Amino acid sequence: MAGKKSNRIYDFDTVVNRRNTDCLKYDFAKERKGREDLLPLWVADMDFRLPEEILEDLRARIDHGIFGYTDPKDSYFEALGSWTEKHYGYSVDRRWVTIGPGVVYALANCVRAYTDPGEKILIQQPVYYPFGEVIRDNGRTLVDSPLKEINGHYEMDFSDLEKKLSDKALKLFILCNPHNPVGRVWTREELLHVVVLCVKYDVILVSDEIHCDFIYPGYEFTSGLSLGSAYRDHLVVLHSPSKTFNIAGLQIANAIIPDKTLRLKYKKTNAANGYSQPNIMGLKALESVYTKGENWHVELLRYLKENVDFVKDYIQKYLPGLRLIEPEGTYLLWIDFSGLGLTDEELEDLITDRAHLWLDPGGIFGPETAQFERFNIACPRKTLEQAFGQLKDAVER
Repeated sequence: MAGKKSNRIYDFDTVVNRRNTDCLKYDFAKERKGREDLLPLWVADMDFRLPEEILEDLRARIDHGIFGYTDPKDSYFEALGSWTEKHYGYSVDRRWVTIGPGVVYALANCVRAYTDPGEKILIQQPVYYPFGEVIRDNGRTLVDSPLKEINGHYEMDFSDLEKKLSDKALKLFILCNPHNPVGRVWTREELLHVVVLCVKYDVILVSDEIHCDFIYPGYEFTSGLSLGSAYRDHLVVLHSPSKTFNIAGLQIANAIIPDKTLRLKYKKTNAANGYSQPNIMGLKALESVYTKGENWHVELLRYLKENVDFVKDYIQKYLPGLRLIEPEGTYLLWIDFSGLGLTDEELEDLITDRAHLWLDPGGIFGPETAQFERFNIACPRKTLEQAFGQLKDAVER
């Protein structure tokens, strides 16, 4: 690993102290977990500093000293369109874009824009838990078409999916691509199967593509927007640089909606929620990261792949009772602890009280995965070594 470091321009190894910076990941353990002695690898938030070329752009905007209302200029849409065309193979018409403070906000906005109270919305568990929250909290009915795990590989159950999409009371399908937490990068063939079913049964597909810049070698990301114009009247794509460049705190995301009817419904609901002008620093950040962040992003992906390899090797050597689901994308690892033979309560005691780790327990992602834990590996190797060392000691005790 040390040899690889010398080939990098950017530093991902330095541990940056994030405590006492009002950081959700590190500074709210007392409020959320009742204790402060935990090493956090839970929320999808990276522990890496942005490169100087991007920080310089943000400092220049701050130095102006005035932070009033704003709207995006041409440069915003040019930066967004350049990135999507190069990385995902589709161009963005600026008329398709509605800016918002985050993808979860956009999910909730879609729920309100495209469904009425009581109507059904489909998700595929285990999945990012706010999917269920925005459905239930808005008085809609959650329908689950569970993913199938076959020999450590998650797949869609297309027979079950079609059966549930055919229900006339089901109006919306929220898809996670790449999938959080199981790490699947859905293939073009799988996604075509999905959109064909959505058109057949007149179900709107909302594709959360926030993790699309984290794809490991051997896999290829396919956006819903690259599947062809025939499906776009049933498609909403949610996209943001907040994961890729760790700028979630600057609150910038885009709902990309080619179909005019769907777009107008989304905009009307957005206005009803009282949201109009975006965060000025978020606008500036998106422009900067998409025009100056390419080299940093390339090195970041290499570093994350090395982190995946480290975890895989560590588990094989020291933690044979654990089972890693091989990730195709994202920096979130899905690890099965059922081989330890613990109850769900004993597992949480192992993680929190004995290993002193703060992870996302599998039960929050779905009813069948309480024996899993989600690990965020977007941190310096030293942090990862410490975390798995603590876990190894806890298991051995």
